[in-house]
Amino acid sequence: MLHQNQTRIDSSVADGIVPREAAAMRQSRLRVTTVISGRMEERMFASIRNTIPRQFSRAYSTTPAGGKNGNGVLWASLATGAVLVGAYYYTRSKENQEGSIANSNIPATTALDPKKFVPFKLVAASPINHDSTHYRFALEPNQELGLDMTSCIVVKAKVGNDEKPTIRPYTPVSEQHARGHFDLVIKRYPDGKMSNHIHSLVPGDVLEIKGPIPKFPYKTGALKEIGLVAGGSGITPMVQLIQHVLNDPNDNTKLTLVFANKSEDDIILRSTLDAFAKKHPDQFKVHYVVDKASSADWKGDVGYVTKDLVKKYMPAANAEGVLVGICGPPPMLKSVSGSKAPDYSQGEVGGIFKELGYTSQQVFKF
Repeated sequence: MLHQNQTRIDSSVADGIVPREAAAMRQSRLRVTTVISGRMEERMFASIRNTIPRQFSRAYSTTPAGGKNGNGVLWASLATGAVLVGAYYYTRSKENQEGSIANSNIPATTALDPKKFVPFKLVAASPINHDSTHYRFALEPNQELGLDMTSCIVVKAKVGNDEKPTIRPYTPVSEQHARGHFDLVIKRYPDGKMSNHIHSLVPGDVLEIKGPIPKFPYKTGALKEIGLVAGGSGITPMVQLIQHVLNDPNDNTKLTLVFANKSEDDIILRSTLDAFAKKHPDQFKVHYVVDKASSADWKGDVGYVTKDLVKKYMPAANAEGVLVGICGPPPMLKSVSGSKAPDYSQGEVGGIFKELGYTSQQVFKF
């Protein structure tokens, strides 16, 4: 695990703030998985950390510690922010699955440059629901984006009449070794500078991107069980990790996800997560939590991410080879895991995780 005080930028702070879709999406054509990236020098974090505003919040399904009767204020990340919403869509045929990844003995080249922003052309934009859209960007035919487990990118754009460009981190969602393209799924928020900018793009436009920025350095076989808590579009790095583990036949790590949202309609990637769980029932389990169920058919949990909920679903702190990870808005982190440090390093373990006995070596804040 990376040292606790190593500086890093939260990929959930997608529009300078935090909330982080799962509607049908032309599944016969699109297969989007999470792409993740390799190493990047620490000084890059310092160069962009100051360009990313501090987080804000909006109402959504998780509770701060100490809320009255356990029903604390609901918060969602990024009230003014754009959020990359990680997505992974199964295609219905093996032929389609293999079509997005070159089956070639020729080594792929990588597109990203960790030292400078590179322009990438948008080739397709497909709406997913009322506020989220899938974007496909072009690469050379034998080119990969160049990401590993687990990382994000930063995008830059001159927005409106701003003198300085806006820079935000996002997580690509295409297959790790996809050649010829990479994919983003972006959720738009009314005051989100970057999300509104990206939603204004049309095929032929370009977006400047730099990376990769490393996050959690996952190693196959290093852990026996991982428990994950995600809020809203904080599901992005979780999908990265989940699909990476489940796609590796040599990795037997067990995964449990608690995914909190304001309502059923706000659940990001539900069909994708359900497909994971159906295909790997002994290795991956997902538990949905909503603030208020909108139908009598709702079979998930209702309420907030509380101590009892975490204790019910997460692996015990005294178990061997355990990690718990979290990604969500700042109020959620404060309540469940303790906030990150001001420099975006991991900070001290606090909140529910601390109460349940998890140590800094067992907690990772994405």
